[in-house]
Amino acid sequence: MRTTSSPVVSRVNSESRAAVVCAAVILTPDFAQYDWRPLGSVARRDDSVELRWPDGLTFTCHPLWLYEQTAGIEPLTREGSVEPGDLPHTPEVVVADVAADGSLELTWEGGARSQAHPGWLRSIAEGQHLPRASIGEPIEWTTASMADLPTFDGSIVLDDHTVFEAWLASLCTVGVGRLRGAPTTDEFMGELAGRIGPIRGSNFGGVFTVESIVDPDSTANTGMALGQHTDLPTRETPPGFQFLHCVENSVPGGLSRMADGMAVAAEIRRRHADAYESLTTDEWVFANRAVDGDHRWIGPIIDFGGPRSPLTIRAFYPVRLAPYMPIDRQQRAYDAMRVFSQVAHDPRFMISSAFAPGDLVGFDNRRILHGRDAFDPGAGRRRLRGCYLDHDDLFSRLR
Repeated sequence: MRTTSSPVVSRVNSESRAAVVCAAVILTPDFAQYDWRPLGSVARRDDSVELRWPDGLTFTCHPLWLYEQTAGIEPLTREGSVEPGDLPHTPEVVVADVAADGSLELTWEGGARSQAHPGWLRSIAEGQHLPRASIGEPIEWTTASMADLPTFDGSIVLDDHTVFEAWLASLCTVGVGRLRGAPTTDEFMGELAGRIGPIRGSNFGGVFTVESIVDPDSTANTGMALGQHTDLPTRETPPGFQFLHCVENSVPGGLSRMADGMAVAAEIRRRHADAYESLTTDEWVFANRAVDGDHRWIGPIIDFGGPRSPLTIRAFYPVRLAPYMPIDRQQRAYDAMRVFSQVAHDPRFMISSAFAPGDLVGFDNRRILHGRDAFDPGAGRRRLRGCYLDHDDLFSRLR
């Protein structure tokens, strides 16, 4: 690799470059369209290449990364084609320069040449390749900042991309979004979910029905009240998003309740430190035991997982089987769960609303706590259609 005591810098006049038309299509390692953001200069250093744009933004790249993303891209799939064991031990960039059109031009030891799209490089420099960059960061809310569920026109959501995108963005940021005026057909839930991505199956099936039945297979299929919870804590990775579509509802009562688990956890952390310690460290065995299935997992009520894992609330008490902690911590754990329930049901954090026919509510199942008031199944009929999708697929659709 070349060693230099000072950077070797090449520049192209930005004014003259503005008139230059890119003569060749430069492949990027994806199929996105990038604005052409011409480079201002390139500095070749001992172990890196420093890029600079005319507005002063700089980005320092490792030569091996540039090699992988330019010389090592398979043109049809736009995926990397260089197995790590085949990377050169000392990738020598003989020349790193700004081409006449403002792209990055690289000449490698042995004479091979490659180019990098300056707009794509700029997107990496700005962090636009990171998972949350184009979907928005989570926004914590209480009823003081969000008095009602964000609501969108369900009658046009399948035809109007602006409405569809706004609804998905709401799901990704505040964790919940309601459609009103959607068709009240059994098929609509599956059709809408299919526009987002693959439905995540569960022991309830793909698209399932929630209604009071004679022989219920879940407390959801009764008229009893359900406390604030998230679904399927019995799974290693509970479903990312849940959707519930009201097809029919003629019963009094049964108000739906939503609370932001992020805000609930933050409130407990601020005001109930001992409870928060227990909720985030004391573990429980969760089990869903049925005739045709037996799902089990161990975790705390407020589960942060690894450093990149999203918040996962494991709070469905009907399937919380047994404590997985020493006996001397179990009273603390029960006290902490009482605090969790009290905060999750506090009107400061909980939005209550009726489920009208044509309403469809989507929410982040690992973050948003949901529940319902009791209702009398004999006073009418309440029937919802629902399904689950994973975070990754909805995020991908929004991008």
